[in-house]
Amino acid sequence: MLDFLSKSLLELPLYFTDANKRIFVIYLISGVVLSIPVFIKVSKVKTLPEFLKFLFPKDVWLHESAKQDYKLWILNKVLKTLLFGPIVLTMVPIALALSNLLETSLGTFEPFILAHWKIVTIFTTALFLVDDFTRFFLHWILHKIPFLWEFHKVHHSAKVLTPFTIYRSHPIESYLYACRMAIVQGSVVGAGYYLFGATLSMYDVLGANLFVFIFNFFGSNLRHSHVWLSWGDKIESVFISPAQHQIHHSDNPKHFDRNLGAALAIWDRLFGTYLKASQVGKITFGAGQYDAGHNSIVAIYLKPFYMAIKSLKFKK
Repeated sequence: MLDFLSKSLLELPLYFTDANKRIFVIYLISGVVLSIPVFIKVSKVKTLPEFLKFLFPKDVWLHESAKQDYKLWILNKVLKTLLFGPIVLTMVPIALALSNLLETSLGTFEPFILAHWKIVTIFTTALFLVDDFTRFFLHWILHKIPFLWEFHKVHHSAKVLTPFTIYRSHPIESYLYACRMAIVQGSVVGAGYYLFGATLSMYDVLGANLFVFIFNFFGSNLRHSHVWLSWGDKIESVFISPAQHQIHHSDNPKHFDRNLGAALAIWDRLFGTYLKASQVGKITFGAGQYDAGHNSIVAIYLKPFYMAIKSLKFKK
C-alpha cells in the first residue's frame, strides 16, 4: 500500500510535463503571457512587481478555497487510482467491440483509400469534435439532473479560481468523465478502424491532440483565474473564452447553467446556454444559492452523497 501511495504521489509532478494535462508547464507559461495585455489594460502602474501582484494575489492563491483545491489535486489522484482504476472503462475493448459490431451489422467493408494526411486530418478532427461535444453534454447533464448536480456542485463551490480549480471535483464526477473519455476515444477509434483500416494516427503536439494543444495553449488556465480575458463577440460565438468560463462560475443566478462548453461555443448556442462576456459586468465566484457548505475536505467528499440521496425523495 505504501508503494502504491508513493507511486501515485510521485506521478503528480509529471502533470507539469504532460501536454495532456491542463497544468502542463507550456500552458502555464502561455497563460502568463496572455495575462500581460489584460494587466496593461487594467493597471495604472505597469512594472514587473505590480504584474506579479496582479497575477498572484495572496487573497486568491492563499484563500481557503484555493487551499482545498491543492489538497484535492493530491487526494483525488490517490483515490482515482485506488478506487476507480480497476473499474473505469478503457478505450481498447470499446474500439474492438464497435469495430466488430459495425462489421457484423453492415458487413465487411473495404477501407476508404485516401491519402494518409487526409485520414489523419479526418481522425484528428473527429476525435476533437466528438470529445468536445460529449464533454459539453455530460457537463449539461451534471447541471440539469439534481442527483448529479450535488456532485458537480463541488466544482462550483470554489470561492476563488486558480489553475488548480480544474482538479476540484468529486471522485464520482471524475469517474463519469473518465468513462466518457474511454467511450469517446474507443468509439472514434473503432469507427475509424472500420472505415480506414489500421492506418489511424492523429496530428499531435507532444502527444496531445493538435486541437487540444491549441485550446490549452490559448488561455485554458485563465478559465480558472481572476484574469478577465475575453476574445470579443465574434470569436466567442465559436470558441469559449476564459472570461466566458468565469461567467459559468459566477454566483449570480442570472449566470447559472451558462457557457457549459469546453472549447467550442456552438454547443451552448444550440442548447440555449450561450452568454457573451460583453453582456456581463463584474462577477464573484461560488455556487450562490446552491452552496452546499463545502467548508472542509470531509464535507466535499461526503456531503454530496447525502444531498444526492436527499434529492431523490419525491415531494408529496
